[in-house]
Amino acid sequence: MWYVMQVVSGQENRTVMLVESMVSEGILERCFIPTRRLRKKFQGAWHEVTEKLFPGYVFLITEQPQLLYEELKQIPRLTRMLGRCEEYFVPLPEADVWMMGKLQDGAGKNNVLEAEISKVAVEKGKKIKILSGPLINLEGQIKKVNLHKRTAAVEVEFMGSKTVIYLGIEMVGETEQTETGDVGRNE
Repeated sequence: MWYVMQVVSGQENRTVMLVESMVSEGILERCFIPTRRLRKKFQGAWHEVTEKLFPGYVFLITEQPQLLYEELKQIPRLTRMLGRCEEYFVPLPEADVWMMGKLQDGAGKNNVLEAEISKVAVEKGKKIKILSGPLINLEGQIKKVNLHKRTAAVEVEFMGSKTVIYLGIEMVGETEQTETGDVGRNE
């Protein structure tokens, strides 16, 4: 089961190392920070960068939530577990786990899961067609595409509320306009 811990923004990596070093072996299956790959232009050139997908949050996977909760209480400076109820915390809903799996492309280095850059084509009429990557089948959830910044704003349901996340896109050229994969608004 997946769980989410809120931490001080900027302290996510330190928290992962602290949790992994202090939680007893066999209790924690995985502790990670979801990230996204983006292309940003600086110094006159495009560079691929990695940023946190959910700043201020650390994800944990365990089948022993009560034991994990008891051990996490002993770690100083942890902010709080999300979805806490009575004795311990509640797991991330299955729909959220599915969405995270859809966005992520397997385990990266240091237990970090990364949402890769989606490849898109600009069709005649300024329509965007998703060719590959995590945006496939999420066309209806894309609220805005910013071709200048090479990002897509995607509205997702997460922890019981709608939130917008920004995913990287890479333009791979123009294509003839088709009916499938069209995404409305862009700038």
